[in-house]
Amino acid sequence: MTEGHPPGAGPAHRSAEIGVAIAMALFGLIVVVGSLQVGVGWGAEGPRSGFFPFYLGLFIMASSAVNLVHGAAEPRDKRFADWSQLRQVLAVVIPTTIYVFVIPWIGIYLSSILLITVFMIWLGEYRWYVAAGLAVLNRARDLPRLREVVPGAAAEGARSRSARTLNNNE
Repeated sequence: MTEGHPPGAGPAHRSAEIGVAIAMALFGLIVVVGSLQVGVGWGAEGPRSGFFPFYLGLFIMASSAVNLVHGAAEPRDKRFADWSQLRQVLAVVIPTTIYVFVIPWIGIYLSSILLITVFMIWLGEYRWYVAAGLAVLNRARDLPRLREVVPGAAAEGARSRSARTLNNNE
């Protein structure tokens, strides 16, 4: 079926459940530790900034413990997914993750154009010039709406709203 793996081969459902439970428990622990650093008590003005996140982190850790127990009880022979199915998921997740991380450096418009172009070429098997042209047209159609929602957006360029507010107050 897929590159040396027998049909139905893939990670066990039990392993996936246990892995996600452990990852979420670690996330909950990070939230709890961060909350303790900023304070979880009650101050003169009310609850301190770590109060709500602390209890949320505890809830995440408790839920993860329940999921870990249920995951450990899963049968070992049940498959989570085939390797070919996971490759299809990763074919979308990896480029999308890269897209999210490059937005701060090259902006959402150029990032979106690149993402749409890559998906059209890679997954849709379009020619590069068709994919690039359609991606540019897709993003260009948003410009009139952006100008309606954010007055002066085209003229302001990369200046942030806070910078404009600061200049108006001087």
